[in-house]
Amino acid sequence: MDTGGNSLPSGPDGVKRKVCYFYDPEVGNYYYGQGHPMKPHRIRMTHALLAHYGLLQDMQVLKPFPAKDRDLCRFHADDYISFLRTITPETQQDLLRQLKRFNVGEDCPVFDGLYSFCQTYAGGSVGGAVKLNHGCDIAINWAGGLHHAKKCEASGFCYVNDIVLAILELLKQHERVLYVDIDIHHGDGVEEAFYTTDRVMTVSFHKFGDYFPGTGDVRDIGYGKGKYYSLNVPLDDGIDDESYHFLFKPIIGKVMEVFRPGAVVLQCGADSLSGDRLGCFNLSIKGHAECVKFMRSFNVPLLLVGGGGYTIRNVARCWCYETGVALGKEIEDNMPQHEYYEYFGPDYTLHVAPSNMENKNSRQLLEEIRDELLNNLSKLQHAPSVQFQERPPDTKLPEDDEDQVDADERWDPDSDMDEDDRKPLPSRVKREIIEPEPKVLESQKGNSEQTRGVDATADETASAKALNEDPMAIDEPSVKIEQENTSKASDQLYAKT
Repeated sequence: MDTGGNSLPSGPDGVKRKVCYFYDPEVGNYYYGQGHPMKPHRIRMTHALLAHYGLLQDMQVLKPFPAKDRDLCRFHADDYISFLRTITPETQQDLLRQLKRFNVGEDCPVFDGLYSFCQTYAGGSVGGAVKLNHGCDIAINWAGGLHHAKKCEASGFCYVNDIVLAILELLKQHERVLYVDIDIHHGDGVEEAFYTTDRVMTVSFHKFGDYFPGTGDVRDIGYGKGKYYSLNVPLDDGIDDESYHFLFKPIIGKVMEVFRPGAVVLQCGADSLSGDRLGCFNLSIKGHAECVKFMRSFNVPLLLVGGGGYTIRNVARCWCYETGVALGKEIEDNMPQHEYYEYFGPDYTLHVAPSNMENKNSRQLLEEIRDELLNNLSKLQHAPSVQFQERPPDTKLPEDDEDQVDADERWDPDSDMDEDDRKPLPSRVKREIIEPEPKVLESQKGNSEQTRGVDATADETASAKALNEDPMAIDEPSVKIEQENTSKASDQLYAKT
């Protein structure tokens, strides 16, 4: 079958999609600190699986262009971005007041290369949006999905909200954008950013109750023009594949019918999987990936981003399998030998069985939630129209597509993943120590987020600023094509651990 563009004909889901995949070889080198559950190393593990399963050769592989200050300030406050750019582990003791003001220091620690990390993962998501706006069908950035970050503060391991920035980029081309979140935690930062607009619909499936961030009640539905454009699906412990899709498919099916988005962003947080260090759901990898398969079936431009996920061997398994789903390829369960093979013992398989934990979500409760949300959707004006008075300029892509240059060399898994060739990284980034899964789970921060205040000045909220402000001047592409010579890149990879 031919690779289609964004105007794929509806039909069998087997139609091949043009998939763009963003990866920076340095991303796995960032380190939140000893004992912290967020480990960027999981992105490197995912990439290694993709390489050894042979999936990279079926995608356009891109290195993200780091997001600049002005890119990040399309949503975030200038003084917050300035703080992230200048703070270092050495200077943080002199800036205690600012640390408290911007909620940096505990869940969101200061570490070496913090700002570069933010630029990298945000650049991947914005770059993915640019590629979708230029004809790519599916864009993937597993380093992104940090959905808790707010306009003026960090939250829940998240510093800048790459999802909001990507949606703003998509809104340049599309009248309506849908955001779907299957992380176990409520997608509060994204919901808050677009709470008062009807151009973005947010749908979050999450654990609700005494659980971070404490928001996401089914009664939180949006405000003003955004009323009924925020959907929250509160769930309890132990939800399994069948119960999850009893809600997911009818709700999302109705959303697609009524809202008719021009593009979709799917946050694929893997902490909703069974056995997650911080999670309490019981989804299998196939059950989680069924959400990706379902969204893919609508043939709408789709951005896949990462998010939570703290049992890192399962995160890598999940995102590798979901990359295969995006490509329309079923990959075998037996895992190929690769540099992180020992993480996946004793079975060395891609899939893991869910546990026998109790499902506290009764069918009656699920039906009540489903009926309430479908009722809310019935109150919507079908596909609200948007008058563009002056559309922001499109972000430009490089004219030369170097993706196919030296393709065999670039897709050789050993070219950027062979541990024996790694040398110490000559930068201020601290390399992560590869360690086995900790036996003791770190207790999760339980402080609830401040609840949203909505009043007559709602139009001056972050979403209004983000949607209405003058577009930033763009003089450089948001996407940087991966370097042709990967041997140079491998010289700057990480020391053998």
